[in-house]
Amino acid sequence: MLALQAVTPEDLVASVPAIALAEARKILAAVHRGEPVAASSAIRRVAADAARAAGHIPTVDVVAETASAIDPFVKYLLDSAGARFEAVRIPLEHPGRFTVCVSSQVGCALACAFCATGRLGLERNLAAWEIVEQVRVVRARLPHGRVHGVVFQGMGEPLANLDAVLQAIRVFSEPCAQGIDARAITVCTAGLPGGIRRLAVEAPRVRLAISISSAIAAHRKAVMPIADRHDFEDVIAAAELHARTTGLAPMWAVTLLDGVNDAPGDAAALAERAHAFHVATGVRPRISLLDYNTIGAGDPFRRSPRMPGFRDVLSAAGLASHRRYSGGSDVAAACGQLASTAL
Repeated sequence: MLALQAVTPEDLVASVPAIALAEARKILAAVHRGEPVAASSAIRRVAADAARAAGHIPTVDVVAETASAIDPFVKYLLDSAGARFEAVRIPLEHPGRFTVCVSSQVGCALACAFCATGRLGLERNLAAWEIVEQVRVVRARLPHGRVHGVVFQGMGEPLANLDAVLQAIRVFSEPCAQGIDARAITVCTAGLPGGIRRLAVEAPRVRLAISISSAIAAHRKAVMPIADRHDFEDVIAAAELHARTTGLAPMWAVTLLDGVNDAPGDAAALAERAHAFHVATGVRPRISLLDYNTIGAGDPFRRSPRMPGFRDVLSAAGLASHRRYSGGSDVAAACGQLASTAL
């Protein structure tokens, strides 16, 4: 059966010809508002009956909802048929607006050394409806305000589950569904060139973020095994195509690790590569620097004390950078900490 919260009006009409497009929009609007699918002045009884016969609205269980004590971040531990994954509610500067950090997989196969999810291995991909449900769960629990954006930066590698991610994006940005501007949706990847190229074509208004770690290949490979399969230059070439196709500046994210990728040479290499990217595309990448968040027992890394110096090197090279605040660390909700745990 169709998961009604994970289809667009066009999908519904294609699957159930008895439903007119205008009716499909009304039916899905009701689904996303949490209302029953029923006949009305805008929906014929035959259409409502056909929708109920062809589709259902599966749900996930909220195992735990954990609010940070240090900031307004909230983590949700969710369960779908025994598979557990997490989503995070992120407050924005404008009061009443939130972004939802969603997971695309249960676990992750990429094993980035600085990520708790990477320690889990991959259990399975999430279906499009399970991705959409994460936003619906957060939205239903908002005391006020609205979900303004979505970032695919939770558990898993989004581009390794791209069919489901693209379908979720279509639903998120559909006015009668979640109604989120596609420009407020960001897909974060460790670097799958084929997926980046496909994202540019099939979701050209969605923003791209890449976990760089280091522009020095050996330093990147030391903490990101994916670099052995996808050369950094191939990843950047795909990002250049994305920028030329969409006109959007990618975000380059760097989690600074003490003694691993935080030396002046790493900053200089990043600046050099960013300048080359600008020359090739006419677009400047947005440099986002993150403090490391501990990932639990046996953690091999420490937070770098060299963030200011790293930024100074970038600034001297004419590059602006942003020190990103990653909240909810006290409840393991910060970047790199998601590991399907209730605290």
